[in-house]
Amino acid sequence: MESNRQYVMLLHLSLLSGLVIPGIGWVVPLVMWLVKKDDPVVDRHGKIVVNWMLSALIYSIIGAILMVIGIGVLILIAIGVCNLIFSIIGAIKAADGEAWPYPLSIQFLKERTVI
Repeated sequence: MESNRQYVMLLHLSLLSGLVIPGIGWVVPLVMWLVKKDDPVVDRHGKIVVNWMLSALIYSIIGAILMVIGIGVLILIAIGVCNLIFSIIGAIKAADGEAWPYPLSIQFLKERTVI
């Protein structure tokens, strides 16, 4: 149980690895989720992180398009700030044993309902 909490906490924080090496912030969380997605706790947190990654990609594309009129820069900055804040809050909640869906995240991957 404790190792699951640490793993999902690192799963959320792995989004920040892109700050060190660009692009790796996409690969590390995806690989971490896919390796242990048979575990329901890891699967739930992995879907939260992947949903955010896909949402942030869409928002970034919109921001890049809107750079033509200048507001795109603000959108891209906001996405970066949200990525930083959401991954830290998600990691803290995961360490406490709670799954926290990121605000503004589009739900592409639905959570499994356990009966």
